[in-house]
Amino acid sequence: MNMSARCISNRLFLQYKITPGLHFRGGLLLIPMGIVNEYHEPTTFNGVERPLIDNIISPTTWREIGFGISGNLIASSLKYQAYLVNGFSGYNGTAQFDGKNGLRKGRQKGANSYLSAPNFSGKVEYYGIKGLNVGVSGYFGNTQSTLYNGLSKDNDAALAKADSSVVGLSMVGVDARYTLKGVQLRGQYYFAGLSNTSPYNHFTAKNGKPNDLGSAMTGYYAEAAYNVFRPLNLKDELTPFVRLEGYNTHHAVAGGLTKNKAYQTTAITTGLGWKPAPGAVLKADLQFVKPQTADKFTTTFNAGIGILF
Repeated sequence: MNMSARCISNRLFLQYKITPGLHFRGGLLLIPMGIVNEYHEPTTFNGVERPLIDNIISPTTWREIGFGISGNLIASSLKYQAYLVNGFSGYNGTAQFDGKNGLRKGRQKGANSYLSAPNFSGKVEYYGIKGLNVGVSGYFGNTQSTLYNGLSKDNDAALAKADSSVVGLSMVGVDARYTLKGVQLRGQYYFAGLSNTSPYNHFTAKNGKPNDLGSAMTGYYAEAAYNVFRPLNLKDELTPFVRLEGYNTHHAVAGGLTKNKAYQTTAITTGLGWKPAPGAVLKADLQFVKPQTADKFTTTFNAGIGILF
């Protein structure tokens, strides 16, 4: 028997080893979507800020209360996770989603979480080729609404109102990481399909103006980096990188909503990271961001120090 409690970077869960390849987990879990949500410490990604799609679509740090199974099938070079969790807060007296901010405001973070419908989250990773890790992840369910609290099932009008405050969410992600000596490549793609957005937008209207949540969101990034100290056999790492990314929270819209081209954004980030010791990094980068409606890129300089402890 093997049982442990872990508190690791915004997650706190109980893990019970059933077999070498099967573990039970329960508690506050990081949703296994993409790369950055599970590995979001500043020493694990390039650039001062996390990729934009990991703030808008899969909103790091995204953690929920739930339980499920995980494991490592060594013979097949596969890792897996599968959980039932409470979902995003879609409505708690005010709308939590819109076209500009995507899904970020819906994170419940474990504290004071409420549940009106369970959601499923899962991921499978393949690592059978040296230096390569490929993952496929998914998240499916309905957002949560406080309007269901204490609601009688015989109250048809109240049920209809509560149903209008809920959004269905089906999100899939594909990611890949590859390292070869000093070369580091990674990429990620998300597609999020949202249902019931037209009733939700009208129910959460402000001053007679409907909300503008889209019915589909997409996002991607591709990144290349190189540790220039690798050929010198130094323990330090000095890694210049460049990342191209884009997202569109109005990839599709429903209910007569007009697509807002300002919600389709392209970004280029290039910079440098220096790791003088394990668990420490100094970073600087330039980020160029351009919504489709803009004539030119806006430029931001970022600098930061990251420590893993």
